[in-house]
Amino acid sequence: MIGAIKSEFRKFFSTRMWWGMAIAILLLSAVFALAFGFLFTMDQAGVPPEAQMNSDPTNVANSVYTAGLGVAYLLTLTVGVMHIGSEYRHKTITSTFLATPRRVRVMAAKVISLLAIGAMYGVVSLIGSVGVGALVLASRGAEVFPSAEVGRTLVLSLLVLGLWALIGLGAGILIPNQVAALLISVAVAWIVEPLIGFGLQLFDWGGEVAQFLPSSATQAIVSGVNTSGMGNADQLSWWAGALVLMAYAALLAGVGTLITTRKDIS
Repeated sequence: MIGAIKSEFRKFFSTRMWWGMAIAILLLSAVFALAFGFLFTMDQAGVPPEAQMNSDPTNVANSVYTAGLGVAYLLTLTVGVMHIGSEYRHKTITSTFLATPRRVRVMAAKVISLLAIGAMYGVVSLIGSVGVGALVLASRGAEVFPSAEVGRTLVLSLLVLGLWALIGLGAGILIPNQVAALLISVAVAWIVEPLIGFGLQLFDWGGEVAQFLPSSATQAIVSGVNTSGMGNADQLSWWAGALVLMAYAALLAGVGTLITTRKDIS
């Protein structure tokens, strides 16, 4: 099993994609943290109370430090899709299964490696967002780490990116064509799902349903910026959001694993 996991890491880190993604996540997280840092600490004098932004120090810090997460999880979703999609595209999946005949072991190695890779990108994201965001908050007179909840949010953001990588793994298996899988998965996560969530808000019962969408669950986990674009939607508690996102990841990765173990790949 350890050998299979090492093999998955070797496949990933032997390409240029890993550091290209790392640079993109680092820069985007820093830019979003910079923008949200100034946005949440701007002077609200003269702004009507109902239009003012939440000034709770913990929520402000969470929002600034997770501002780039909405883009970062799309990139780890892409990593998950390509992690399996590239094997089908370049016909290396056959040699992978020949080297490790037990397909379940191969898929378990992919799941473990993707969780670790997603967490690694989470660390990269935090280096950019916390590094820049803390400087902005401190320079604007805001609290940098107002409570332990901020630390919990930062740790949970690592889990979020790992789970989105697993969602991408499942999407890459369910849609065999790598290009189609990339376009469809990103379009659903970035455009279709937020539109569905917005549409659900038009109904009295819609908020209860919308909070179980993946991006809403992500927002609930980090308790920060609304990555789903659904405004003041009902929100799960952080642990419930984690369970919902885990369920999506387990379902897609599980179904993908089942298909892969039974599918003729010759």
